Amino acid sequence: MTGLRPDPARPALAHHASRGTVLTFGGQWGRTALQLVSTLVLARLLTPADFGLVAMVTAIVGVAELVREFGLTGAIVREREIDESSWAALYRFSFGLALGIALLTAAAAPLIAALYGEPRLIGLTVALAPAVLFNGIAMPLQARLQRQLRFGQLALADVVSMAVGVAGAVTAATLGAGVWSLVLLTGLAALYRAVAMAMIVRPTLRGARRVRELLPLISTGGSIFGVQLLNYAARNLDNVIIGRWLGPTALGFYSRAYALLMMPISQLNGPLARVGVPVLGKLQDEPEAFRRYVRTAMLVLGYAALPTFALAAAVAGPLVEVLLGAGWAPVAPLFALLCLAGAAQALGNVSGWLYVALGRAHRQLVWFAATKPLVIASFPVGLWLGGLEGLALAYGVVSCALLVPGFAVATRGTFVTLSDSFAPVLRPALLCPFVFGAAALVVALVPGPAILTLAAGVAAGVLVAGAALLIPAYRADLSRLSTVIASARRPR
Repeated sequence: MTGLRPDPARPALAHHASRGTVLTFGGQWGRTALQLVSTLVLARLLTPADFGLVAMVTAIVGVAELVREFGLTGAIVREREIDESSWAALYRFSFGLALGIALLTAAAAPLIAALYGEPRLIGLTVALAPAVLFNGIAMPLQARLQRQLRFGQLALADVVSMAVGVAGAVTAATLGAGVWSLVLLTGLAALYRAVAMAMIVRPTLRGARRVRELLPLISTGGSIFGVQLLNYAARNLDNVIIGRWLGPTALGFYSRAYALLMMPISQLNGPLARVGVPVLGKLQDEPEAFRRYVRTAMLVLGYAALPTFALAAAVAGPLVEVLLGAGWAPVAPLFALLCLAGAAQALGNVSGWLYVALGRAHRQLVWFAATKPLVIASFPVGLWLGGLEGLALAYGVVSCALLVPGFAVATRGTFVTLSDSFAPVLRPALLCPFVFGAAALVVALVPGPAILTLAAGVAAGVLVAGAALLIPAYRADLSRLSTVIASARRPR
């Protein structure tokens, strides 16, 4: 993805950016396809309570993952130069931190079980703890590959690791392992990914600098960690609240709705962020190229995310029945309401790129400290006013309300303007009510099997979106998007 024009100083950066985005999207599509397979199979082999139990643990263990990572990926990616001695020190530091956090996670298992009043969580927590160590081994290796713009190898490792995890989980569930098959999915995927990264990078620990020489990097990472921790709380305390007050079955329904929501979000933001942050880091001294890249990123996200979430909300009922089965019907209204938060998240993540690429992580931490408590407060308020559906709606409304102020703070005092962030998404936003209305109407009118209703609803939404090409401005946007794909070809 790029709005960049190749210049003598950076003749290949536009190509690497676009090609990296295409490769990473390809890898993410592969991961998503595998996730869909696992969803289709595991939802029919396991119960909502099984998914709820794992969601209870992962909502807490995710904090351990954040501490283990400590914001270092973002700090490493934006650093201008890192020598081999510093890399060796980073490998050692990351391994030691991850080992300590994994042991603390396992030791905290009784506390996690006591929080929910669910003794079964003790064994699940201990079993999930090694994944923290595996991810700690992989983290600096992944960051190094990102800095080197080796996105094809990263994408392949991601896809294969997911395939290994899904194969193990489906096999275990078929044999009657129940909730433990979900633990196996996480553990196998993390283990394979760590081994694959090590084989690609072949890290050495010789000649490592002292940890104190990494303090500037760790300081930047600490601010990023604070941001990530607040963001994680805003996206996961809903699971803790639901699990604590409504139990594993209700959380199982909600967690499946959220997992469906995260499929398109991870499909969009994961690849773009993996490419966008290192590329913007290289462009931090080139204001016009930096702004062009931001505008192109927002254009891609606008068309990829906003109509997609509008369409997904409209066809939520048949979509859930096709993917999960008739027994998961309560997931549909939750997923439809969460799509509002999904659209806000898809766009809002770009503001995080700006903070990291421009070295303003401390400012982002202040903004998150002021606003994420509002998101967290919406969970119990929404639950009190309207149950699970009230919580999902409150989450979406607050997330959307904070979107424009968030970009205003991120761009203030920089060469990026608020117009760079939002002008590219106006036309895709205007499509959303028409896409939603057409798809929802067809879903309401077309009887028969869920797969037929789903296909008809999707077709209606796509036709409405396609009709926008009759308008010259939309054709111009399509032309811009085409150049992004074209620039992924190898330059002569």
